[in-house]
Amino acid sequence: MSNFAFGTYRISDNNPQHIASLREAVVSGVAMIDTSSNYMDGGAERAIALALSTFDDDTKTKIEIVSKFGYIQNTNMQLHKETPFEEVVEYSQDCFHSISQSFMHDQLTQSLQRLQMKKLDCYLMHNPEYYLLDAINRGIDKEERLEEMQKRLFDAFMGLELEVQNGRISSYGISSNSFSKKSNHEEFLPYEDLLTLASDACAEVGNEKHSFSTIELPINLLEQDGLKCASWAKENGIRVLVNRPLNAQYEGLMYRLADYDESMQYDNHFNELMEVSDNKLLRPLFNLLEQLDDNKHKFGWIGDYDSFLYSQILPHIVKSLEVLDEENKETIFSFIDLFLQDYRSMVAYECSKNTRVKFKELLKECHSSIQACSLRFLMNKSSIDYILVGMRKPRYVHEIFSLLD
Repeated sequence: MSNFAFGTYRISDNNPQHIASLREAVVSGVAMIDTSSNYMDGGAERAIALALSTFDDDTKTKIEIVSKFGYIQNTNMQLHKETPFEEVVEYSQDCFHSISQSFMHDQLTQSLQRLQMKKLDCYLMHNPEYYLLDAINRGIDKEERLEEMQKRLFDAFMGLELEVQNGRISSYGISSNSFSKKSNHEEFLPYEDLLTLASDACAEVGNEKHSFSTIELPINLLEQDGLKCASWAKENGIRVLVNRPLNAQYEGLMYRLADYDESMQYDNHFNELMEVSDNKLLRPLFNLLEQLDDNKHKFGWIGDYDSFLYSQILPHIVKSLEVLDEENKETIFSFIDLFLQDYRSMVAYECSKNTRVKFKELLKECHSSIQACSLRFLMNKSSIDYILVGMRKPRYVHEIFSLLD
């Protein structure tokens, strides 16, 4: 049976609840924490260090820390503009990528400092297929781009083998969304030659045995193509970590594989805010609220709403309140805050209802929550070692680990 690992994609060192969740997971017996240099611009790694600082060395040594490198965003992007990194793929305006040895060495140094560690248990290349995505956009022939991808992977493997040699990591591997694509998909990252590349890199730097130990990829109820890669890995003694167990892509859309309760306070907070804004001065806010209430069932998944909140809703609200003085702004913001909390809960509830309808055949044998059924599906796969789950609240830790009982 697979075990659970703590995924830190949205974990921040500035959120006390996140620190508490990490500590609760340690107490509950978590054996692995997965992170990356770009998660919250390094904040996730700092949060891990803070959380572990209260435990003794014996407890810490029982927890494996897995981190990743590859992304050039936020602070890394500023550093790149000042002193460019090597072999950079400029995928989009705010997302560059590199798996060069020099960039890897720099990122490992930064991660070890943030984690307050001298050695990392496992270090993963984070989505190296960004080179393939960029090459596809530039119209490079498939055979040519795959050949160049292998060259870049081999060079990176040599760098990672040197880090093993120098005692800064125990092992390494690859985290790739493209492992979960069909083998004939343009974005598929071939994996069957990885061990040969690792062995060749090992020999090149003079190590006795390669230290390629781990792959990480998305697998869930709706995305099962990655199970083929997972089976290959297990047959070859490679450990398998699964991410996105509850955030699934299907036919170009995202779905949250979880049930959410309907907010019992939504109508009260909505009506209170409507009453406060039912005047000529705040008519734009009143109209926005009406539209939001009418459309709370139309979001595809909760991530769509979160993006819409920051790009559209909040700017509109701020503009609507420009007519008020500071005291009245503060008063109405308290109403808005309560409303938005419950509105998000209602959106999540509506999304989960739509998911149950959309996938009723797949879920017809699911007699508990969607999230429990989705996680048990993965737990029962012998090819999966760890399931990475985001647990940003202590109660989430309890809910997840209760499935092991």
